[in-house]
Amino acid sequence: MSPAPARLRSAPLLLAAALALATGAAFAQEDISKVNGGVEAEAGQTYRDLSTVNGGIRIGDGVKARDVETVNGGIRAGDGIAVEDMETVNGGINVGARAQAKSLTTVNGAIRVGTDAQLGGNVESVSGGVFVDRGGRIDGNVSTVNGAIGMVGTEVTGDVKTVNGDVTIGTGSHVRGKLVIDKPSSNWFPVTISRRNPRVIIGPDAVVDGPLEFKREVTLYVHTSAKTGAISGATAVPYDSARAPQE
Repeated sequence: MSPAPARLRSAPLLLAAALALATGAAFAQEDISKVNGGVEAEAGQTYRDLSTVNGGIRIGDGVKARDVETVNGGIRAGDGIAVEDMETVNGGINVGARAQAKSLTTVNGAIRVGTDAQLGGNVESVSGGVFVDRGGRIDGNVSTVNGAIGMVGTEVTGDVKTVNGDVTIGTGSHVRGKLVIDKPSSNWFPVTISRRNPRVIIGPDAVVDGPLEFKREVTLYVHTSAKTGAISGATAVPYDSARAPQE
């Protein structure tokens, strides 16, 4: 019997390769869910939900996923990720450059966002600071209770709020909502009151469209090139140097 043509002999191999690729793609889009232990999402892969209870979550560069959640652990993500909600209770959130997400939320931990981030909702921490690097856009509020807020060259379409933290609206940033330093009350998550007044800096070429409302005593510095809405509850100290005066 004469051998089968080369194109027929290669067909099973091509089919096997196609099935392997399809299986790999399907696997990459599965949930990863644990109770104890960390979760690691491989760079460049697409997943559904990533979750654990007791453990951290590491997300490689370029990963796409839906919800990313843990209870006791931090979340660390590389550059160019695209997720929906990212949330932890006891742990920080750190995302690299060009991140895309709807919201970032933690209770006990800091949030740090790399350059050129596009965040479609709120960035919130209770006990921990928030920092957003250059080129970011947040279509929501930035808020903490016990924690500093800082941003450089960032646009926030909502409000910036804290109770017991310093605030720096850094060089070239634009807050389209208001800036509020609230007064602690029984309605808040327990707040550790600092004896030092919060320090609020509106940096060079920064803009706050809405009012600046201070419901407790603060020290406020506003650069001479900055623009703000009406100020209530504090008297602005103008400055024209690259950095605000040290107390």
